[in-house]
Amino acid sequence: MKTLDWIVTDDGQCQTRPATREWDLIEEHYYLHRFLTEVIDLLAQVKHEADEWDHLPQLRRLVRKLIINSYYVRTQFLEPCSKTGSSVLTLYDEIGYPLTVQNVTFAPGLVSPIHNHGTWGITAVLKGQEKQTFWRRVGDPDFPNKIEPIGEKIISPNEIVSFAPDAIHCVEAIGDEPTVSFQIYGDTQPRSRFFFDRETHTAKPF
Repeated sequence: MKTLDWIVTDDGQCQTRPATREWDLIEEHYYLHRFLTEVIDLLAQVKHEADEWDHLPQLRRLVRKLIINSYYVRTQFLEPCSKTGSSVLTLYDEIGYPLTVQNVTFAPGLVSPIHNHGTWGITAVLKGQEKQTFWRRVGDPDFPNKIEPIGEKIISPNEIVSFAPDAIHCVEAIGDEPTVSFQIYGDTQPRSRFFFDRETHTAKPF
């Protein structure tokens, strides 16, 4: 089966990365709690939070290992909300826990706002297809949040996309069925996560 990993850099470049072979990651009884423990142990080796994203290759490998082995993670998701077109199922949440771990469902045709995450992130498509559009700031001194599109990519099941902290993107669910993706993000710093308005060249926190 085709496996692909991608990384989106701060300037919007989407670059391919080698993916670990699936048969090298098969492990009996690899549960969500084991995955989370391994992620936390990996991040504990980092001296500064700003350097966490340097571990994206190892983190992508752990995400692929989880998706391959965990029937629970692959099958736990909500139907799209009839009002918003999207739903979020939090897979683990605890006060003070430094990660966001969730399965997100988009109705066909739904397009997210243009945004960054202010931290590293990894998305693995579980069902359907999504189109990722990548953006970057243009460096306009009068409009520091003016952005331009850099490229786009169709992401299918078995593909994993990782993001540098200031990578800017938007997501569209394409095809006739909802898109479901597993998502994990690091600890977001205050006022580092934004929605971008390409018409007014402004950004607002979210």
